[in-house]
Amino acid sequence: MSSSFKQLSELGDQLKIASEILRKDQQSDKATGRGSKALKTVVEIHERIRGIIDDLDPVKQPEYMFDPSSPRVVGRIVGITMIAQRRIPLESIERFYGSGVYAIYYNGDFPAYAALSRREHPIYVGKADPADPAAKNPIQQGEKLSGRLNDHRKNIMKASSTLRIEDFEYRALVVQSGIQTSAENYLIDLFKPIWNSEMGICYGFGKHGDDPGTRKNLRSPWDTLHPGRDWAYRDPDMKDAKSKAEIFAAIQAHLKSYAPVSNMDEILQRFLNEVKTLS
Repeated sequence: MSSSFKQLSELGDQLKIASEILRKDQQSDKATGRGSKALKTVVEIHERIRGIIDDLDPVKQPEYMFDPSSPRVVGRIVGITMIAQRRIPLESIERFYGSGVYAIYYNGDFPAYAALSRREHPIYVGKADPADPAAKNPIQQGEKLSGRLNDHRKNIMKASSTLRIEDFEYRALVVQSGIQTSAENYLIDLFKPIWNSEMGICYGFGKHGDDPGTRKNLRSPWDTLHPGRDWAYRDPDMKDAKSKAEIFAAIQAHLKSYAPVSNMDEILQRFLNEVKTLS
């Protein structure tokens, strides 16, 4: 008997024992540690058997199978397509139909954002969901994407003591309903933008407003750094979630750990490196 078939026989015996322990544990009124250990053993044996069978097959298995319908694949393709769109001044938003994804870029001189200014690295990325999740075309989706960008424009203009709307640009892409979330996730993971709440640094930009009369909370770092939105300062007792010094330090540490990309070639190279092993 070859070594491989001997291993399969031994694994088969171990699988019977582990399966019997697991069966008894599941029939019992009280789960035991033996049952959990047996389940882990079953999974491990299954993987080992698969490995042996693959080794016995004279035809080599591919390293991975590319699935263009996978959300991870779709998200990356949509994300990189959005990045390929032209940059438009945020102060010049026109009304248009559609939902999708977008990125906002900074070109100004605010000290904390010096490493990002005038580069191909967004300070914020986001999505706009369709008015109807089942929408089949941009008209059915509604003016969601342009509306979301216009909300951002208004918020930046309110923070005029520290930010100038003419220093901002955006890219946007209308996409099929349901795809926007995977594309946004990819863009956040790719750029780790400092204004996105997922980074936990200068979050709060995307908030629509809080009523201090109905809910007490801490002032977001974005509002601390860029005062101007009335609802963030309406309550005299509201405290900052972080001090300005803490926010500045966090931004600098983040940009040191995740250096901003300088040009489109660097973004494309990252994308190409990822799709080599994307399944």
